[in-house]
Amino acid sequence: VQLQASGGGLVQADGSLRLSCAATGLTLDNIAIGWFRQAPGKERERVSCISSSSNGSTDYLDSVKGRFTISRDGAKNTMYLQMSRLEFEDTAVYYCAAGARIITSSLRVPTSYDYWGQGTLVTVSS
Repeated sequence: VQLQASGGGLVQADGSLRLSCAATGLTLDNIAIGWFRQAPGKERERVSCISSSSNGSTDYLDSVKGRFTISRDGAKNTMYLQMSRLEFEDTAVYYCAAGARIITSSLRVPTSYDYWGQGTLVTVSS
């Protein structure tokens, strides 16, 4: 199983980026997926996640609500994080993650996930 994250880079504040995470050896449909980030000196935190249930309920970190959108494309077996109106505080390494059996109450917990991408750096200049 491999998750390959891409799309990070340097962007000015108020700009946009779209992160992608392509999966091999694992089908992203009907499993929990999430994006996490880790800034220097800080713990890894969940940015957004989608549950594995049929309704695919989504969850967002309060500070990114209305600016970020998580999605997945079953045909491409890829998950995305569309980020808009980026802020300096969004600077971090972003990781994609997936897990086969994660209950809704554990979606925000990094250790709940079985598979992780390698991380992609997002740097927002103020």
